Amino acid sequence: MPVRVLIVDDEPLVRAGLRAVLEAQPDIEVVGEAADGAAVIPLVRQVRPDVVAMDVRMPLLDGIEATRALLRTMADPPKILVVTTFENDEYVYEALRAGADGFLLKRARPAEIAHAVRLIAEGESLLFPASVRQLAAEYGDGGGNRAARARLERARLTEREGEVLRLMARGLSNAEIAARLVVGTETVKSHVSAVLGKLGARDRTQAVITAYESGFVAPG
Repeated sequence: MPVRVLIVDDEPLVRAGLRAVLEAQPDIEVVGEAADGAAVIPLVRQVRPDVVAMDVRMPLLDGIEATRALLRTMADPPKILVVTTFENDEYVYEALRAGADGFLLKRARPAEIAHAVRLIAEGESLLFPASVRQLAAEYGDGGGNRAARARLERARLTEREGEVLRLMARGLSNAEIAARLVVGTETVKSHVSAVLGKLGARDRTQAVITAYESGFVAPG
């Protein structure tokens, strides 16, 4: 089955460019477009995308608030890929904090755009881990976020789960973590699921942000 994508951006040229890039891929299907975050929820209900590629800055409802609304409203929300002009942007980090699964620069090459959509849909590795680490270093409270620290303390991760979380923060996929720890991929999947469940994180990105903001992993 192709990955179903909804494009949300207030610039018609950006929407057209993303559509052209994605529709050229045999395993990706663009199922709709919107010009503002306010239209996201009804459109998601209508077209049921796997991934929403969403601009972080829009005039009526920006990508941060649209992400929060989508995750708050829908029981089984799609993955959210924030599309942005600037990489080192507090808006991007706030979108990730709000629940977005990753971000992509608008100037990215076609192959990078398609790869980002596939990676976000699969959910088995972190998209642009070095950039997420840089954002966390600049905007992540320096490991002193009380809520994140409390979340981590309540989680009571085992030693192996903590090890897996550190490797997730470095951007390793399940297969790469399995090779590093000399265990099976299914074992790693179980550990990742346990980490997400204990932290109350919907995906790897949210777990890694908690790891950075709590000081469990240093983003520098």
